[in-house]
Amino acid sequence: MTKLKRLFTIILRLLALGATTSAIIIMVTSHDSTEVLNLKFTVKYSNSPTFKYFVIVEAIASGYTLMVLFISPKSVFSPLVVVLDIVTTLLLTSGISAALAIAEVGKKGNSHAGWFPICDQVPKFCDRVSVSLILGFAAPIVYFVLNLYSLHPVFNPLFAVKP
Repeated sequence: MTKLKRLFTIILRLLALGATTSAIIIMVTSHDSTEVLNLKFTVKYSNSPTFKYFVIVEAIASGYTLMVLFISPKSVFSPLVVVLDIVTTLLLTSGISAALAIAEVGKKGNSHAGWFPICDQVPKFCDRVSVSLILGFAAPIVYFVLNLYSLHPVFNPLFAVKP
């Protein structure tokens, strides 16, 4: 049963690693340009501090996930891994939340603040950012499942039915 549990956690970690790495690659390579009133504007992820934060958070999660894949379950660091998994989940959630907020403003604008939507002018950029955010959203979900799976033995005795 222990090998099956280890295999399941490895699969979940590989899914999280794939999601975070793909999100980084797609976000970093997203760029587009448009011309407005004979002025050329180029948009890329690095123009927004929020998208930079998203990429940094995803990179931290990718690096952490890659390191944890090589840690033995019998290691001294195993209890620390559970805590760091929770921290990683929270970090990924904050990154995706911030990036989604900016993406929403880019897509729909904000009439109260006088911000116009930009996705009509740079659709290639917005499409790539959307794909990156979808992949970025998958990572905290995978980590949440991983956390539930890791914490199940801790809570199992509390909810065990006694005859």
